[in-house]
Order: sequence, then structure tokens, then C-alpha cells
Amino acid sequence: MPLAQPGASQWIGRPMRRLEDQRLLSGQGQFTDDIALTGQAHAAFLRSPHAHARIAAIDTAAALAAPGVIAVLTGADVLAEGLGPIPFNALHKRHDGAPMTVPPRLALTAGVVRFVGDPVAIVVAETREQARDAAELIEVDWEPLAAVADLEQSATADSPVVWPQAFDAAYGNHAARYHAGDREATAAAFARAKHVVRLRVVNQRVVANPLEPRALAAAYDAQSGRFTLYCPTQNVHTVRTQLAGSVFKLPEDRFRIVCTDVGGGFGARGYAYPEHAALCFAARRTGRAVKWLADRSENFLAEVHGRDNVTVAELAIGADHRFLALKIHTLANVGAYVSNFGAAVPAMSGARAPTGVYAIPLLDHEVRMLFTHTAPVDAYRGAGRPEMGYLLERLVSHAARQLGVDPLELRLKNLVTAVQMPYANPAGHTYDCGDFERILRAAADASDWNGFAARKADAERRGVLYGRGIACYIEVTGSGRLTETVQLGVSDAGEVTLVSGTQPIGQGLATAYAQLLAQHLGVAPESVRVIQGDTDIVKSGGGAGGSRGLQVGGSAAAAGAFALIEVARALAASELEAAAGDLEFSGGRYRIAGTDRSIGLAELAAKQPERRIFCEHTETVKGQTWPNGCQMCEVEVDPETGAVRVARHVAVDDIGAVINPLMAEGQVHGGIAQGLGQALIEQSLYDETGQLVTGSFMDYAMPRADLMPDLVTRFDQTVPTLQNPLGAKGVGEAGCHGATPAVVNAVLDALAARGVSPLDMPLTPEKLWRALRQR
Repeated sequence: MPLAQPGASQWIGRPMRRLEDQRLLSGQGQFTDDIALTGQAHAAFLRSPHAHARIAAIDTAAALAAPGVIAVLTGADVLAEGLGPIPFNALHKRHDGAPMTVPPRLALTAGVVRFVGDPVAIVVAETREQARDAAELIEVDWEPLAAVADLEQSATADSPVVWPQAFDAAYGNHAARYHAGDREATAAAFARAKHVVRLRVVNQRVVANPLEPRALAAAYDAQSGRFTLYCPTQNVHTVRTQLAGSVFKLPEDRFRIVCTDVGGGFGARGYAYPEHAALCFAARRTGRAVKWLADRSENFLAEVHGRDNVTVAELAIGADHRFLALKIHTLANVGAYVSNFGAAVPAMSGARAPTGVYAIPLLDHEVRMLFTHTAPVDAYRGAGRPEMGYLLERLVSHAARQLGVDPLELRLKNLVTAVQMPYANPAGHTYDCGDFERILRAAADASDWNGFAARKADAERRGVLYGRGIACYIEVTGSGRLTETVQLGVSDAGEVTLVSGTQPIGQGLATAYAQLLAQHLGVAPESVRVIQGDTDIVKSGGGAGGSRGLQVGGSAAAAGAFALIEVARALAASELEAAAGDLEFSGGRYRIAGTDRSIGLAELAAKQPERRIFCEHTETVKGQTWPNGCQMCEVEVDPETGAVRVARHVAVDDIGAVINPLMAEGQVHGGIAQGLGQALIEQSLYDETGQLVTGSFMDYAMPRADLMPDLVTRFDQTVPTLQNPLGAKGVGEAGCHGATPAVVNAVLDALAARGVSPLDMPLTPEKLWRALRQR
């Protein structure tokens, strides 16, 4: 299939508004809480108020006697039922080579709870209010135990123990260890370096907070032995596999997982939680359909959190200011249990490009994953890649300040060049293409780099501090799921149906797929119907995650269109009584070359026994892709209050071929908003006892419109990848990756004139005010 080049077609590359928006904006969306199953009861969970405690006894009698209560189930019931644990990806080993510690995470916790929010009982009642009231009547005899919420304390020998089988006197609450690079050669490079720059960076814990709270609706059919579960998820097939195989130990065809509209994912909705298993268990035990809607506090307590690591990095630099080697030592918090991608986030996705866009030949990279008595940590927009990019770009800007050189020039001197592509980095991964210098210079041009001095002087006249920051990035996208199977059909009414195993979570996949099919099949985008998110209809799929939707799912859709054209060509040849090789296809019609005899797809479908044309196609792309870009930011800091105003923000991205520039720009804007949020205001905090002190929007700040500046976004499409037929690279996480370090570097640049040393996120007004006062 040829590459889809922007501007070369009617629909591909066109900035078309999303087809989904009219339905969603007019209140016609269907979310999980809109589902009403026959005979539906409601559920509420009792959660641990302690970060670490032994359950000496549970008395459910009062709850069972409460009005409307149908059942109360506890961890003892889960154990008696023989339900298995929620699985996760055990990717790494411990420091001694032993397998990674695998703590059991059950539908309901029995014995010992290990974080505030750990579910210990579920109440099923006729109404949500009755279930919630009854949950408060459950009496638990708690025996509180010592808890550790601080990541660095958890790595010490005298830390409270989270899991006895994981604790090690030398490593603390040790889940697993990762190492990449050549430690000996790196040490030698540091020994001969002219300069060594060291920086400690905290990437604070954050919460995804999708607009839609978690919700579930489960039903069990005793006659067929099948479960049906409605849930907002990024991958219905992963949820099915985890529940069927690990938890219930049943064949996958005994589960139907359905995802309707999703009010956001951001990595937190890609897998099963204990609540998924508990709802299914309750539905089977009671014989009733059971629905649960979390409140926002439950989301804060029990949905996975993101980021949360502490890193010390060192950069060896030669006399000519060339980068020689990089050392990284990271402590990564996995929380009380290892969630699905909990071990992959700090030591897989981000660890593939630890040297970023720079030609750093040597690497010594170690990550220690640690348990704490806090909510589990998992993927959050970018899933390890923004953490690595933040570290590296902070380090490079810090090096420029230490060396007294221009941060732009230092970067230009050390970039991997276009002629070095494909480039193998010292972590063992290969960038297939990219022109990093071109992107960096384009961002400098878009930001009016040379006009900065005048803007800074104007700000100083107004009594405010002014600074600018740069952040380059590169990240691997596409996830490890490189195959999608699609089903395509054309009806006698001209409607095109696409069944895909990807999952819409707000990206606009239905519109992008419609544009691809409209271009290749010669139909209107409005005539394309996309079906996703139902395991009874969609037999397999990789869902949403790792910015894979377009590059894998879109490639499968486009390739499927070509397969459909060939299936229909044979039918048209028979109908027109011509050789298939004599038929030309254009504008949705087959025409015998050199004649006016033709037939359209809809007409052809009407002549088939089922009044449709159908095909199935499986497409496997060659590999993952490496989108890259650069963001530049300028900020004002009020020295009297510490308040930050983002004055200018520019993003230039190489995301390969752009199918819909309007939607791509929206993805970048959304990512930048999340990046600004983490840089300036967001933080999830536990106190020393493991109590979450930011458990509501009263305490946890979210980015608002007044935080956002006018954004300048540009796409450079000169280097499309050959890893997939579309030439597309991922865009969903790019904005988040570049924004955080660009903003922080800008604020620190503004504060440098006052002698303020490096600070950690979030750079709140209070933190900046205190730093300025201390100086």
C-alpha cells in the first residue's frame, strides 16, 4: 500500500471536524452509567481507612439486615470461591536474579490491607443509596500496622515492610530491578570527562482523573454460564483475558466485555481492577445484574496513580561540550500492589530512549521498583516516556547553565543527526528515522528565539521575572501490539461498516478511519460506521494505548479497504462480464477500461445473496515508531506572589503523515494541558501514615483554561516512517512529553537571576514565593 501523503488526496490530510462530536455534544452519548440492565441491583464497596492493617474480624450482620440489602461479600468469600488474583506484566527480576515479587491482588482483600482504599467488602442492594448506607454498617476489627508512604524511605533497611516476601535488608521493599548499558565503560568515560553535571529530579505522583468516574455493570446468565460486563476501558480484550484466565479460571468465551462511550482513559483504564472481578462475582452469587458507580473520592483513593519516581542523573561532558556518557539511578514507586503495567512504566517504555535525541554513546541506567503503602501506580499519558524526557531535558538545561553556554547551541551540538539514521541508542533500541536538528530549528523559529531578549526586557520593566525553556523529545509508540484484524462490509444502501479491535477513548478514531475508508473506497466519510468495544462482535484487538490507534488500527483499516476492493473486483468482473484485470476502480465504482460500462459498490452489494460485500483482513505493521519533537516555552513569574503565567508556548512535532491535522492538533493541545498541570499545580500527596491528603478537587488542582496560553503547534511531515503503510507515528502522548520539561526549564530560567536553585514540581506560587524569599 502506498504511503498516505498529506495533500495528495481528497480526505487524507484534511482538517475535518470529528464525526463523533454531534452525538456526544448533544447528549446522545452512552456511558456505562447510562446502562440499565434487567433486574439491576447496585453495589458499594467498603474500603480500608488504614494504609496498613490486619483484619482481625469483620461483622456484616448489621449490613445484611439493612433495608434493601441483597448480599454482603468479603475477602473470605473470595477465597472460599477460589477466585484468583488480578494479573500483571511481570517483566523484570529482582536484584539477585530471582523472579519479580508477585503479591496477590484479589477482588476483595482478606487478612491484611496495604493502602487506604483497599476494598475489603462489597454490598449489593436494591438502590445505590441503600448499598452505600449498608456499607457503613459493616464493623471491622482493625489492627493497625506500621506503614511507609515515602518512596525513598521504602528503599531503606529500617522501612516498615509492605510484603515480607519482597523485603530485602539492602534494597528495602524491593519489587524488581532493571539495568541497561555498560557500567564499566560508562565509569571510564566519566573518569576522563572535563565536566560532570549532576541533578536530582522528583517526578511527583499524579492522578489521571478522567471526566467519567469508574463505573461497572455486570450480569451473569446461569443457563449459559456467561458473564457480561460493561465498563469504560481502553481494551476490552485485555479485561476479558485477565478476568477469564487468572481470576475465574474459565474459557474466554464465557465473558462478554462491552465498552460504550468512554469519558477519558489516559492509561488508567487499560486493564481489569479488583472491582471488575468483584462485580462479576457478586452478579454470579446473587443472580442479579449489579451496577457500581464510583464517586470522585473513590477514584482518587483506588484508581491507579501515575508517575512517582525519584532519579539522580549524571552527565559526562567533554572539553568540547560533547556528551560522553549518562548515568541514571531511579527509585520507582509501584504502590502496594503491582498493577498491570506497573513494572513496565518505569523500566520498559521510558527506558527505551534514555538518551533521547542526543548522541550519547554510553549509558548506565538502573531502576529499582519499590512497594509502598499507597495506591498502585500504573500508566499515565506517556507511561514512562515523559518521565524520562523530563529528566533528560532538565539535565541538559542544567548542564547549559553550569557550563555558561546557550541551551539551544548545546543541544544542537549533541543531537543525533539525520545521516546517522537508523540510529541504535546505548539502551539497545533503534530509531528508524528522524531529523532532530530540523525540528529544533523549526521550534526556535516558531518561538521567535531571537526576539526573546526584547520580551524579557519588557517584562523586567513591568517588574516580573521572565524565562524560557526548551524540551526536545523522542518516544516509542505503537505499543507491542502490532497486529489488528478488521472486518469490512459495504451494504446495498452504500453504508460501509468497519469492525476494529482498537478502542475510542476520545482520540477521534471513528473520524480518522472514516477519512481513510472514504479516500480509498470513494464514499462519503459520513457513510462509514465504526464498531469497536464489544468482545462478542470484535473477536480480537489491541485496544488503545501507546498511541497505537492510527498507526496500527488505521493501517489495518486502510489495508482492509484495499482487500475489500479486490474482493468486490471479482464480483464486479462477473457482473460486468469482463476480466478482473480490465476493471478500473475509482470514486466507488468499477469501470471497464475504455468504456462507459460501470457498477458501484452499493449496486454490486445489492446483487449479492446477503445484499452486502464483506471481507476480513489482518494487518501486522513492521514495528513501533519514534515520533519526536520540540517544545519551547516562555513564562512570567511575579516575584511578589510566585504566580506563573505561561506567556508563549510552541510545539513542533514529527508525527509522520498526518491524516487529520485538526484532530492531531487537538491531541497535542490536550497533552500540553496535562503537561502544564503536572509542571505547575498537580500533585497527589500522602502523609507519613499513608493517608491520602489530596483526595478531592478541593485539594488536588487540575489545569483550567486560565492556565493555558495561546498555543502555536506545527507538524513536520518530511520524514514519514516506513514502519507502517500510512507513514504515521503516534501523537496522543507527544504534547504531555514535551510540555512538562519546557515549562519547568522556563520557570527555572526566570528564577536563575535571583539565584534560586533547581526546584521540583509542581512549581506552585507558594513554592516559588518561598524559594524567592529564602534567597
